[in-house]
Amino acid sequence: MTTTRVPQEERTRAMRQRLMDATVELLVEKGFGGTTTTLVSERAGVSRGAQLHHFPTKNDLVVAAVGHLTAIRGSDLEQAAARLPRGRGRTEAVMQMLGEHFASPVFTAALELWVAARTDPGLHEAVAPLEQHVGRETHRLTVELLGVDESRPGVRELVQATLDLVRGLGLANTLGDDARRRRRILTEWARTLDAALSKES
Repeated sequence: MTTTRVPQEERTRAMRQRLMDATVELLVEKGFGGTTTTLVSERAGVSRGAQLHHFPTKNDLVVAAVGHLTAIRGSDLEQAAARLPRGRGRTEAVMQMLGEHFASPVFTAALELWVAARTDPGLHEAVAPLEQHVGRETHRLTVELLGVDESRPGVRELVQATLDLVRGLGLANTLGDDARRRRRILTEWARTLDAALSKES
């Protein structure tokens, strides 16, 4: 019986993936302060020596996780967008999708990094440009999903206000399950948005 050996490069990639996933999970569960390299290696099932070889410090690990988290957030949004209905009720469906995304664990992990980056120059240098990228892509996707024309006066501001609203609701959700209130607010905002956008058309 022959055994197939997994190439070293593939094993390394899989190990790094486990470390990234474990880091994100711990950021959600324990926050930035409670996420340690020891806990990450235990959660990932990776030896301390192997982890330290690739990520000598906590910040090295977290900075790598920032890029990983950015990819997850983009992928989650794209997948959710693909399931949205067409026609009547489209605006509300978009609002609820955004609301759920910004109340998800990956957004909670991102918030932990935002707060830590405020006073950590090295982390800020890594987090800020990636968050700007996520912000631009989320704005682009929202415009596309709503089918609006940003060249019309006020439309860009309405999209920005929408994203500020769902981010704020996501922040509120970190202090307790706010799903029912969030859904009601977003249902009403969808009506407001439809009325405002119909005036612009």
